[in-house]
Amino acid sequence: MQKLDESARQAALRRWDAVAKPLRSLGAFEPMIAQIAAIQGAADVRLSPRCVLTFCGDHGVVAQGVSQSGSEVTAKVAKAVADGESNINLMAAAAQADVFAVDMGMAERVPGAIDRRLGAGTADMTQGPAMTRQQAMKGLQAGRDLVGQMKEKGYRMIAVGEMGIGNTTAAAALACALLGGKVEKWTGRGAGLSDAGLQRKREAVGQALRVNEPTDALDALAKLGGFEIAGMAGAFLGGAEHGVPMVVDGVISAVAALIAECIQPGTRQFLLPSHESREPASADLMKALELRPVIDAGLALGEGTGAVMLFPLLDMAQRVYSGNHTFDQLKMEAYTPQEDKP
Repeated sequence: MQKLDESARQAALRRWDAVAKPLRSLGAFEPMIAQIAAIQGAADVRLSPRCVLTFCGDHGVVAQGVSQSGSEVTAKVAKAVADGESNINLMAAAAQADVFAVDMGMAERVPGAIDRRLGAGTADMTQGPAMTRQQAMKGLQAGRDLVGQMKEKGYRMIAVGEMGIGNTTAAAALACALLGGKVEKWTGRGAGLSDAGLQRKREAVGQALRVNEPTDALDALAKLGGFEIAGMAGAFLGGAEHGVPMVVDGVISAVAALIAECIQPGTRQFLLPSHESREPASADLMKALELRPVIDAGLALGEGTGAVMLFPLLDMAQRVYSGNHTFDQLKMEAYTPQEDKP
């Protein structure tokens, strides 16, 4: 894991203080730009070129009726991503980001997707481990390596998204394993389950936990996770290894980030939060990562769409940060911290 450049962070914070505006008036975006400076090792932060990695995988637990759609939808959406026609592609085009679909293991192969297949989807976690420990480790390494390859291509920031029917069930089970607490607290409706569907989902999560009894983060990933979640967790580890700012998307991305942090403490320092998903585990996962999402809009689309929304917000903050609108330029007295006098 690379070390953060604290001198670059302090230089960035000093630059913010020189901008002609009230101190800290851009809120969370000021320390976020400074964090990027620390990761990249320079106060002259670069937000482009950037890309989105949409990790795709199928889940055997779908057999338990935990999702509104069948597993065949995973490959259909993944193909749309690979063809540049899905929601994430449209939004990323507006945010000037490239998009890559990553096949971590779907029932069907998708032409145009980056092939990092671990199998044709995971096993049903309610009956035993979703994958082997070796598959989980291979998935982590695939994500690590992919970030290194993206950095070699020149990408300066990477958003991490996913596509996998049934993966909110896996995320709920992983949240239970990592955070503790009752199944009912962490299990949400995903893509819009009915009350009956939500009950089936809760029962599946509870059974998976009883059957598998995970002991640590890697064990939980193997027994309860998905191939795409393994790839995402590996990508976050790769961000820390290669010094690339990584943008966390929704609840599945967040649970992958927490797995990465558990495996390699300190990984969270290389992560940028985008939004708080409406899934019930989202807020507590972000809290465990000590990350504060800046978008609160009830998003639940997936694919990396929430993460890519952060890019234009950062662009606007950077324009202020890098501009000439400084106290010195305007010959104004700088703002200073004020203290109340007795």
